[in-house]
Amino acid sequence: MIVVFGSINVDLVTRVARFPEPGETISGTSFVTLPGGKGANQALAACRAGASVAMAGAVGADAFATTALSELIAAGVNVRWVRHAAEPTGVALIHVDAAGQNAITIVAGANASVDPADIPDAALGSDTTLVLQLEVPMDAVLAIASRAKARGVRVILNAAPAHSLPDALLTNVDVLIVNALEAAAIASALAMPSAPADFAAAVRRRYGCAVVVTLGASGAIAASDDGLLSLAAPSVLVVDTTGAGDALVGALAAALDRGADWTQALAEGVAAGSLACTTAGAQNALPDLAAIRRSATSVLAGVRRPPLR
Repeated sequence: MIVVFGSINVDLVTRVARFPEPGETISGTSFVTLPGGKGANQALAACRAGASVAMAGAVGADAFATTALSELIAAGVNVRWVRHAAEPTGVALIHVDAAGQNAITIVAGANASVDPADIPDAALGSDTTLVLQLEVPMDAVLAIASRAKARGVRVILNAAPAHSLPDALLTNVDVLIVNALEAAAIASALAMPSAPADFAAAVRRRYGCAVVVTLGASGAIAASDDGLLSLAAPSVLVVDTTGAGDALVGALAAALDRGADWTQALAEGVAAGSLACTTAGAQNALPDLAAIRRSATSVLAGVRRPPLR
């Protein structure tokens, strides 16, 4: 089973021809309100990729809460560990430009009140995969990671948004997933090389966790006990990159949770991330397992093993 501890938001999405400059007002071409949040996105992504998933987090006692939970509930994600807090439901203000790239501002709201104690010990065992992100307070992430690791849980951390990471957290992580910008920020704080392959290898050596650095349209590079792997992304028509990273995390977690080997799990993650770019929005763009497996076949065919440096 996969347990996701993290953020639950409502996305307020505006499509624009280009991003505004500081002090500039521009006109958007459309606006929509959608469920989102990195935690909720990854929970739904893992569920659509075939996993049994429970979500732990927080929403407000407001109208946005219903929207925020709607897709999770419809997909069959267990939301019994989602608390209703006094703060408003978190929101993400998202601009998407004509090229499908996005710029996002997060307002945490109820996500600031998440509580690791909402996840019972009975849910944390050797057959559980815990998925974490950084849109909720760091002390809560550290607390649940430490508790889960001590109980034999596989811990996956998507260190996004970019944030300096305490050693106490990294030593309790089995798989670290970051994009190139997040890798550079972490590398600077830890006095490590920032180039994706070098960063992945250095974190692997220091902390013993597997490391995945996502590279957008270029795919991903990963370091593990098997050395370095480079995976090219399949060519797709990009409509909207929002949620692509969450699709990768959820699909990779689902594959590992069902017992897939490391290379297969990475290929399914890269495939899911690419497929998510072909549809506007985050949660409605998350692909199902059949589509992921079809696309993963081409990803596997292009796997390379660069030498460790």
